Amino acid sequence: MVHTVKPDLAATDDGVKSLVKVVRILDCFSTTNRSLSLGEICAATGYPRSTAHRLVSSMRDVGLLDQERQRDRYRLGLKLFKLGNIVLANMELHREARRHIEALSRIANQSVHLALFDGREAIVVHRVETSSESGGTPLTMIEAAPVHCTSVGKAILAFQPREVCEGIIEAGLKKFTDKTIITASKLRTELAQIRKRGYSVDDGEHQPGLRCIGAPIRDSQQRVIAAVSVSGPAWKIPAAEIENLAAVVIHHANQISANL
Repeated sequence: MVHTVKPDLAATDDGVKSLVKVVRILDCFSTTNRSLSLGEICAATGYPRSTAHRLVSSMRDVGLLDQERQRDRYRLGLKLFKLGNIVLANMELHREARRHIEALSRIANQSVHLALFDGREAIVVHRVETSSESGGTPLTMIEAAPVHCTSVGKAILAFQPREVCEGIIEAGLKKFTDKTIITASKLRTELAQIRKRGYSVDDGEHQPGLRCIGAPIRDSQQRVIAAVSVSGPAWKIPAAEIENLAAVVIHHANQISANL
């Protein structure tokens, strides 16, 4: 007789719940919330202090969090940096796009950003600065960009299913500058224009005085999964040059899509 071992569904369910709680704690941290106390984590997550303490202790033990010496404050751990670098190294988009975004930066003589869509934000996974800004050295980094007011974000969002766009709108359109689009009707109109012309423009909507031009990148199934953008001070990218520069950005975005 063959005995089959039935999975412990209760244990599995508890494991999934714990994993969700761990991710929720990680989501509490950002570039503005670099370190958090246990109390602040409890306030952000709604977890009881005992639950939060158990989770952060385990996360600290495996390297997901670092605890400041003699202080009840926590930071994201270097383990996440290591894992992030592995993700980038194994990412097909990152490998295929690198030479194209570096070429685009040389041609445009402006900063270039490559971003992926995670369902909520545009995650910048590669950036190339101009020679005057960084000696021409490519900078690899991971940072989040809002999709409603950045050129990479709008270039991606414009080609997402309607329910995704509406979800972003319902979550709220945060105002960053006086030019940020914060009304649903205006954003819908903007996204329709982007679909029609094939590129997006951020004219000081996220950072004052910064002008950016973005174009979508498609995967092998023609889904828009990422975007590339050129950005610089508005005086270096005059309005009269937007259309010509957009054609260059679109060309390189299409080259990356073709490689994928």
